[in-house]
Amino acid sequence: MIGLIGRKLGMTQVFTEDGALVPVTVIEAGPCPVVQVKTKEQDGYESIQVGFEEVKERRLNNPRRGHLRKHGAQPMRFLREFRVEPGHEYKSGDVLTIAGLEVGSHIDVIAKSKGRGFQGVVKRHGFHGGPGSHGSKTGDLPGSVGQSAWPNRVFKGKRLPGHMGDKQVTALNLRVVKIDTDRNLVLVRGAVPGPTNGLVTIRPAIKKKGK
Repeated sequence: MIGLIGRKLGMTQVFTEDGALVPVTVIEAGPCPVVQVKTKEQDGYESIQVGFEEVKERRLNNPRRGHLRKHGAQPMRFLREFRVEPGHEYKSGDVLTIAGLEVGSHIDVIAKSKGRGFQGVVKRHGFHGGPGSHGSKTGDLPGSVGQSAWPNRVFKGKRLPGHMGDKQVTALNLRVVKIDTDRNLVLVRGAVPGPTNGLVTIRPAIKKKGK
């Protein structure tokens, strides 16, 4: 398996053969037809573009419609690319499914985290905050953030209040606990970023050098 697109359905728990209770996230992954095959000669790099979730053509904008028609693909709501090695055997029209996964293997899951809006430093960064009694007025304020006469500025990267969440997050090395090929379901150990029904991208876990 080179990669799949899917949706996070939620969390549950399953028992393993040795009786251990394992928390898992249920992901509906694929099927994902190959829309386009990119080559180094024509595009400068080797990759395949896959689609997910068929949709009525009128719900797509004109550039997306023209792109899918050009490659003879069905209207797809989402498109993603996955890099491949030269000499691969993928071609337009192939369908990627979870059949390429194995129980016990490890995958990376990429998704957008839940958006939390504008938050203070206590919730956003885990600051302690000031005293809650005895007339204190510091509350959830971050405290002193700058310097005096020199360098007379706030350093870049200082943790401050701001927009929280709604960022791409990658959950690494999640173990595949169970696979249901009839319903295109993958159960992975642990939590996955994003809300229920959020879009996720699955890829094989990247092995570190020397391991």
